[in-house]
Amino acid sequence: MQPMNSPVLLVDDEKHVRLAAGQTLQLEGYDVSTLSRGEEALALVDDSWPGVIITDINMPGMDGLALMRKVHAKDPTLPVILITGHGDISMAVKAIREGAYDFIEKPFASELLLDVVRRALDKRHLTLENRQLKIELEAQSAPGPRVIGKSEKIQQLRRLVSAIADTSADILIMAETGCGKDLLARYIHEHSSRQEKNFVAINCGAVPEALIESELFGHEAGAFTDARSRRIGKLEHANGGTLFLDEIESMPLSLQIKLLRVLEDRQIERLGSNQVIDLDLRVIAASKAELRLLCEQGQFREDLYYRLNVLRVDIPPLRERREDIPLLFHHFSLIASAQYGREVLPLSAERMRSLMLHDWPGNVRELRNLAERYVLLGESCTFDFDNRPITGAPVGRAMTLPEQVEYFEKTLIHTELSRHAGSIKDTLDSLGLPRKTLYDKMRKYDLDKKDYK
Repeated sequence: MQPMNSPVLLVDDEKHVRLAAGQTLQLEGYDVSTLSRGEEALALVDDSWPGVIITDINMPGMDGLALMRKVHAKDPTLPVILITGHGDISMAVKAIREGAYDFIEKPFASELLLDVVRRALDKRHLTLENRQLKIELEAQSAPGPRVIGKSEKIQQLRRLVSAIADTSADILIMAETGCGKDLLARYIHEHSSRQEKNFVAINCGAVPEALIESELFGHEAGAFTDARSRRIGKLEHANGGTLFLDEIESMPLSLQIKLLRVLEDRQIERLGSNQVIDLDLRVIAASKAELRLLCEQGQFREDLYYRLNVLRVDIPPLRERREDIPLLFHHFSLIASAQYGREVLPLSAERMRSLMLHDWPGNVRELRNLAERYVLLGESCTFDFDNRPITGAPVGRAMTLPEQVEYFEKTLIHTELSRHAGSIKDTLDSLGLPRKTLYDKMRKYDLDKKDYK
C-alpha cells in the first residue's frame, strides 16, 4: 500500500515529455517534480528518500546512466527507471544489469508508465520498511533497557535519542510520573560510548537534604561528625560514565548552585578536602514538573535550568500513544510470566477495550503493574477502570464524538490484527465483520496485514 503523494522525480531535457508524463503521474496522485538536468535531481535525493526517479538516458551534461550511478552511490536500492529512444535498447539492457529498475521506450503509453512507477514505488517502500524494521529489531534485541512501541511519537523519540545518545551534551528528560524517565536515561547510556563505564542514578527527592551534598560530592574522613572514613560521591563514581539525577526539581536551591558549578567546570572537591578532582561525565537530569514554571516561582535556579536544557527529550504519556498499549501489555505479561512461572492467558476483546479506553494517569508503570496482576490472578484480576470514557485525544486535545468513534474503531482493528498476526480470517471472526467491510476499514485507516506478520 503506497502512501498518498509518493514522490517521483521526472528528468528529461525534452519539455513535451516532461509535461505529458508529469501530468499523467500527477493525475494518479503522485507528487511529481519535473527537471531538465540530472544534476538537479541528484541534489534532491538521499538514502531515506521515499520515491523513484524516471530519467531519459540521452541528455546534455549528466546523462541518465551517469545520474543512475551517482544516485546508487548514495543508495544502491533506490529505483531508477530509464526512458530510452528506439536505438538505445541494448544500452538499457546493459543498464538493467548495472542496477536500473526498468526501462520504457519512447513513445510510451500512460498505462505502461503508471504500471512501472507503481511497481517501483512498492519496491522502494518495502525496502525502506525493511530497513527501518531491521533497525528496530536490532534496538529491541539489544541487551539492556528498550524503548518499546510502534506509535509515531515513540518512533520520533527513538530517532531523537539515536541522534543524541553518543554526544557529550547533557540532557534534560521531561515526562509525567511513570513514563520511564530512568529507563530512557539507562537506554541513552547503553547506546553511548560511555556504556562500559558506570551509570550512577540518584533520586534527588528521596535523599534527605542534609545528606544529598555528601551523596553527590563525597567526603573525607572527619569532614563532619559521622564521617569516619573517606566516601566517594556519586559525581566521582560516575567519572567516565553517566550521572542520572532523577526528580531534579526536588534538589535544594543551596545545592543547585554547586551543581551548576560542576556542570560548568567539570570539577569537584570532596567535603573536607581542597583537592580538585577533574570529571569526565555526562549528566542526564529528569523532572516531572515544568522547570521553567518553577524558575518563575523562584523554586528552581534559572541559570541551572538553561545549563541543563541543552538537549531536551520529552517522553509522551501513555494516553497520547494508545496504539502502543497492546504491545506493552504483552511485553510486560511475558516478563511477569517468566518471573512468576505462570502462563499468560489471552486477553479478551472486552478487556483490551478497557485498556484502550483508560486514561492511564500512572502511565507505563500503571500498565506494567496491571499486567503483573493479570498474570498472577488470571481471569479473577479486576480491571477497576472498566468502561471509563476517553478524556484525551491521541494528540493531547479533546476529541469530538466522531473522532472518538473512529479512533476506537481503528484501535480495535489494529489490536485484533496484532493478536492474530495479520490473519484476516481470524480477525473477521473475532470482530464479526464481513470481509469487504474489514478491507474497506483497513484501507480507510491505512492498516496493512503485512505489518502484523
